Amino acid sequence: MPVTTHAYGTHRDQFGELTLPKGASAERPAPVAVLVHGGSWMAEYDMDRLRPLAADLAKRGWAAWNLEYRRVGGDSGGGWPQTLHDVSAGVDHLAALRAEGVPVDPERVVTIGHSAGGHLALLDAARDAGDATVRPRAVVGIAPITDVLRAHALGSGETIEAFLGGGPDDLPDVYEAASPALQVPLGVPQLLVHGDHDEHVSAEVAADHVGAAREAGDDAVFELSAGHDHFTVVEPGSTAWAAVLAYLDGVAGAD
Repeated sequence: MPVTTHAYGTHRDQFGELTLPKGASAERPAPVAVLVHGGSWMAEYDMDRLRPLAADLAKRGWAAWNLEYRRVGGDSGGGWPQTLHDVSAGVDHLAALRAEGVPVDPERVVTIGHSAGGHLALLDAARDAGDATVRPRAVVGIAPITDVLRAHALGSGETIEAFLGGGPDDLPDVYEAASPALQVPLGVPQLLVHGDHDEHVSAEVAADHVGAAREAGDDAVFELSAGHDHFTVVEPGSTAWAAVLAYLDGVAGAD
C-alpha cells in the first residue's frame, strides 16, 4: 500500500503520512482515520509507534493519515496551544488533499489518538463546528489523558507543566481549556479504550470523562480491555484494537 508524505504547514514537524487502501479512487474515496501519536507531547517521541496501525487500517479499507506535529523539547517549537493547533490543522488538511485529487473522503473522518495524542484528538473534536474545515464523525481515545489537572495531581505534573507552560495554580484557565473532560459535550461520538494494566494514565479518569460526556448529552462509550497496559492497547491484533476497529466500521462505514 502506498505511503505518501504531505505537509500541512511550513515547520518541519507539520506533516503527515498518508497510507491509502487498495481500490481508493476519485469515484470511491476512502474514509479516513486520523492517527495522533502520544509520547507526553515530547519531541523525543514521534509517529513511528502508530505506523503499524496505519498499515492495518489500510488493509481494512481505510485511508490512514498519521500526523506529526510540533512537540515540546529541542527546537520542535511545540507546547500549548500550538501543538493542538497543529493537530487541528492536520485534520483540516484532508479537505485540501481531496481538492488536490487525493482519494480521501473528508466527510467520513474519525480521529484516533493514543495517550497524549488521545488528549489532542479529543480537544480537536471539541472545536466549534464553525472553526473546523473537517469535522470528525467520531473520536477514539486510546488510553487518553482527559483531565490535565487530575493527571497533574496523580504524578504527571512535570510533563504537564512542560507542555502547558506552568502549574495549575498559575494557569487555572489553561488547565481548564486543556482538559477534554471539562469541554463536554464535544458534540461528536466518543470511544475511550483503556487497558486494565495501564500504569501511566488513569483508566478511572477516562471512565469519569465518559460519564460526564454522557451526562452532558454526548454519545460516549468506555471500554476496559483486560490484560493490556499503556502500550499493548495500540498493537494490531490486540483485543483493544479489535474494539476500535469494530467501532470505526459502525460510525464511518469503511467498504
